[in-house]
Amino acid sequence: MEMQDKLKLAFAALLLVGGIVGFYLVPESQGLLRALAFVAGLVLAGGVLWVSAPGKAFASYAQDSVGEARKVVWPERKEALQLTGLVFLFVLVLALFMWSVDSGLSWLFYDLLLGRG
Repeated sequence: MEMQDKLKLAFAALLLVGGIVGFYLVPESQGLLRALAFVAGLVLAGGVLWVSAPGKAFASYAQDSVGEARKVVWPERKEALQLTGLVFLFVLVLALFMWSVDSGLSWLFYDLLLGRG
C-alpha cells in the first residue's frame, strides 16, 4: 500500500474519531446537533475512504458481489415450502432417534447393569 493511501486511511480514522468526539462535546440538550456531528464525521471518513485505493477495491468487490447475487436462481414458493417441510421432518426424526438411543442406553446402564432403577 502506498504512503498516500496510508495517510488517507489515517485521515479517515481521524475524521471518524473527530465525529465521535464532537458527539460527546456537544451538550445533551442539542440532540440533533450531536447526531449531526457524528454523522458528519462518518460521512467525511467514508468520503476519504472512497477515494483511497483500498476503498476503490472494496467498492469494486461490493459491485461484483451484487452482480453475482443477481445471478442466483431462487426456488419457487412451493419448492421452498416443500424443502422447509422436509428439513423440519428430518429434524423431528433425528430428534426422536437420538431420544430413543439416549433412553435405551440410560435404561441399559442405570436399570439393568447398575440396578439403580
